[in-house]
Amino acid sequence: MLSQLAISNYAIVEHLELDFRQGMTAITGETGAGKSILLDALSLCLGERADADSVRHGAKRAELSARFEVADLPEARAWLESRDIDNGECLVRRSVSAGGRSKAWINGVSVTLADLKALSEHLIDIHGQHAHQTLMREETHLRLLDDFAGHSDSVAQLMDLYRQWQQVSRRLKKARDSGDEQQARRQLLRYQVEELDSLALGNEELEELEQEQTRLANAEELISEAQFAADCCDHDEEGALTRLARASQRLEQLPGSDSGRLADILAMLGEARIQLEEAGRELHHYVEGTELDPERLQQVESRLAEVHRIARKHHVLPEEVTALHRRLRDELSELEGGEESLEMLVRETEQARDAWRALAREVSQRRTEAATRMGAEVQAQLAFLGMDKAGFTVEVARRDSAQPDGADRVSFLMSANPGQPARALTKVASGGELSRVSLAIQVVAAQHSTIPTLVFDEVDVGISGATAEIVGQLLRQLGGHGQILCVTHLPQVAAQGHQHLHIEKQAGEETTHTSMALLDESGRVRELARMLGGVHLSERTLAHAREMLDTSQRAPH
Repeated sequence: MLSQLAISNYAIVEHLELDFRQGMTAITGETGAGKSILLDALSLCLGERADADSVRHGAKRAELSARFEVADLPEARAWLESRDIDNGECLVRRSVSAGGRSKAWINGVSVTLADLKALSEHLIDIHGQHAHQTLMREETHLRLLDDFAGHSDSVAQLMDLYRQWQQVSRRLKKARDSGDEQQARRQLLRYQVEELDSLALGNEELEELEQEQTRLANAEELISEAQFAADCCDHDEEGALTRLARASQRLEQLPGSDSGRLADILAMLGEARIQLEEAGRELHHYVEGTELDPERLQQVESRLAEVHRIARKHHVLPEEVTALHRRLRDELSELEGGEESLEMLVRETEQARDAWRALAREVSQRRTEAATRMGAEVQAQLAFLGMDKAGFTVEVARRDSAQPDGADRVSFLMSANPGQPARALTKVASGGELSRVSLAIQVVAAQHSTIPTLVFDEVDVGISGATAEIVGQLLRQLGGHGQILCVTHLPQVAAQGHQHLHIEKQAGEETTHTSMALLDESGRVRELARMLGGVHLSERTLAHAREMLDTSQRAPH
């Protein structure tokens, strides 16, 4: 529950620290004193958007903090622990600069506004003074019934399943829309890949073919020239070997006076003769191994011509044909895999739809069961609020189409008098009746809420007299099981509070500020008397106020 709220330089509040206790806290003050500032500050602290007007005139920034006791709130503790910011308490702080920029912290850790709002759902629930106006919208009826049924986790899961269903449905539609274009592309690719498969050009084949074509086309000249070279190396009279032998012989016959230097030269000539003999032999082998093969030449040139034809057809160079083949084959494989993906998307869409439908049926069944209970409880509260002749029904019907939160349409129906058919609230309830219906629904919803702190902001508008006292009793009863903060203008409601917080606006010559104080018993009597009789308090009014307070505090609730 909320244990402390601190406000500095917010709106017309200069500085304020308030401690709260369990039970019902009545919040009162004159019109314009700023009763809603307290709730606005609390809302801002818990994630509502801020602007520069939030900062007190002349101040650099507004500072707000709220301390909550979370020891007995497992969902809030789990939320804090999941973000590693649970240290046994929950201190929320918000700072808003005069320029409108804001920062937020939870237990000293910087967080986003989305984090604040997510946490606040486990800490506090605010029922506004215009709540009866939202009863005009059926989506409000559905939300209130779901809150009453207590299956928010299932509804959240249902909405998540719906999102998954819609996401995969969009992917399926996109795949189908592009199906005709992809089919045409697949057919072209199949033809091209089959053509390149038939060519079956190896990775190094083109280079090998070109080399072989050059050799076969010049075979006659190669043989002739190689034979000539072999003859030059031979032992013929003019051959290199013969001339080399003569040179060695002449050197060997020289006088021995310079034989040391000539010995090295003779050794080199000997090595040259060996190399020359080897070259001659290899040339003879080359000549013998090289044949004129016009038929093979024709085959090679025909193969090369086919490669060049395919290359021209696909607008690539001959050496790029192999890479083209590989690229087209990969694209075809991907597109053919897309056909399998389409089937997979159909299955995924059907599975997501079926999962949503199954859970939607379960949620619908729980809504139908909860609608009967809720209708009976609201009708009982209406009787308590002086509308004992009214009938109240919660109707659950099927929608025409699936929606994220299910297949149900929920309507609150009412018959103002016995024997009259139940009709939509807007058609049978007057303004005052609508306020009481709204309060009855909120009280019923609050009784089933797991949120520890409930705020009622002037929900008693349009109510007076004995009904007002009953409203106060209802709120006090709720306060016996948790924490209720109630902004009210009715003394019958304020008298029921376990605590009473008074808000007062004080205007100086140059500044205006709001102060708030927890009233003692005498203070409560004077405030109730003011609410009963105005500014000038008579002894009779004070006595009436004292009696009202004593009666309210003694009554068992």
